Amino acid sequence: MSRRRSRYGRAVGRFPMSFVTTAPQLLSVAAEQAGGIGSAIGAASAAAAAPTIGVLAAAEDEVSAAVAALFGSHAQNYQLLSSQAAAFHDRFVEALRNGAGWYAAAEAANANPLQCLLDAINAPTQTLLGRPLIGNGADAVSPGRGGGDGGLLYGNGGAGYTSTSAGVAGTRGGNAGLIGAGGRGGGGGAGAMGGGGGNGGWLYGAGGNGGQGGAGAMGGVGGNAGLIGNGGAGGAGGDGASGAAGVNPTQHVTQPDATPGAAGSPLTATGGGAGTNGIVGQTGGAGAAGATGIGGGGGGGAGGAGGDGAPGGAGGAGGDANGGGGGGGGIGGAGGAGGIGKFFGISQGGSGGGAGGGFAGSGTTAGGGGDGGKGGTGGHGGNGG
Repeated sequence: MSRRRSRYGRAVGRFPMSFVTTAPQLLSVAAEQAGGIGSAIGAASAAAAAPTIGVLAAAEDEVSAAVAALFGSHAQNYQLLSSQAAAFHDRFVEALRNGAGWYAAAEAANANPLQCLLDAINAPTQTLLGRPLIGNGADAVSPGRGGGDGGLLYGNGGAGYTSTSAGVAGTRGGNAGLIGAGGRGGGGGAGAMGGGGGNGGWLYGAGGNGGQGGAGAMGGVGGNAGLIGNGGAGGAGGDGASGAAGVNPTQHVTQPDATPGAAGSPLTATGGGAGTNGIVGQTGGAGAAGATGIGGGGGGGAGGAGGDGAPGGAGGAGGDANGGGGGGGGIGGAGGAGGIGKFFGISQGGSGGGAGGGFAGSGTTAGGGGDGGKGGTGGHGGNGG
């Protein structure tokens, strides 16, 4: 690095070059857009060349000829400058494209040796144990397969499979190795449980959260932490199932008919008394004949009650060393147990989950009630006085 002397006699060095962060993909897009702009300007200049360069004189006199020559000269100068600008624009676009290619090649050259080095490190453990030494586990992509385990030394567990089919449960998240977080459990389909969260690293790392349960099913349990870390939260329980529809019974039921209402007085023309309501789900009694009013209809049968929401999964246990708080329970799930506190003697249990859905609480969406039974027949109106 060259140095020079200031007027005070001290050596002054040049400023070092700053680092530059570049996205090759954005450079390529910018080059293509700039090329499109140049093409549009070139087309406009070509379209304007013929009517501007060959301007005809308005008359045969000298003034008209001089005016036409002046405008023609300006048009020729414009075309000359336009061609020079187009050439500069083409060189600029070419420089952008070359720069994007150089940066992309540099990234590929830097990434390839590192990947080769990582593959060489992971090869022995991958061959012997089927698990890398460093790296994250793969996410599950098919039913029945859990998330992949993280590297033995460092890496997070992969996420479990989330089902979209009824009755197919979510799968468990992958476990971490020495350091890393457990994978998230997959969500269950309708009527199926969510998968449990993977366990955190043996030394450090949080447990994975449990997957959400399908409709009417429990959520997955949270993953346990290792020596230092917090357990994963239990998955939320599914929504409660809808209640059954009310039944309209036949007329030859064992329950007696409701007592008919008293007849209205013809003089006062009051309405007939309302029939009493039938029992739940049964046909109501017939109303008595009214005077001039219309008798009240029997009460309809009550719809079936909505199903209760499923409880959430239990939270994972906290780490042993620092007594990390247990993972929060899912909706309706029990909180995870706190760490044992072997080293520092501090342990705190996890928070309990929210209440489940249905009539038991507001944690999940309650199922809709069934349709009511058919109402009783109303009485006929009485004669006017």
